[in-house]
Amino acid sequence: MRNLIVILIAFFLPLYGGAQEFVPSKAQKGVAKSTDAIVVALPVAALTGVLVQKDWKGLIQGVETAGATAAATLILKYSIKEMRPDYSNTHSFPSGHSSISFATAAFLQRRYGWGVGAPAYALSCYVAWGRVFAKKHHVWDVCAGAVIGAASAYIFTTPFARKHNLQVSPVADATHIGAYASFEF
Repeated sequence: MRNLIVILIAFFLPLYGGAQEFVPSKAQKGVAKSTDAIVVALPVAALTGVLVQKDWKGLIQGVETAGATAAATLILKYSIKEMRPDYSNTHSFPSGHSSISFATAAFLQRRYGWGVGAPAYALSCYVAWGRVFAKKHHVWDVCAGAVIGAASAYIFTTPFARKHNLQVSPVADATHIGAYASFEF
């Protein structure tokens, strides 16, 4: 009887106990590294292009987009505390890699057109897929990150803000902070 209990504990303990260990494959490690490289290279390339063209208005819009994207992503990431699929930490939702890459792609598309935006969106889709493949995020994490990044770019990058009379202002009371936004259709 004692051996049966030990066998049952040994069988069920990994299913119900503690943090599980994930060992990524060689392919998963390679994809994770490539998404890390793209998420740095894409905004650096965008910034370089903005500076070369001396597009100072675009630079300001890019900084606003980056700030809004980072703020929304970090607030959600540290508030929700969702466990990553690889069990490495509780910062899975939303995907920062996806929010950064989609913010950059949407900024480029809105500011300079689809000729520049389409390749950036293709890289962003690869980043989102790669984060799921490498077990760093769930599908909903990368989708939320993509929405946060693209929405930030669409809000702060012309022609949207100018054409639709966008107004954004902070709001706060004793227990809450937030932002108020309105625009015309």
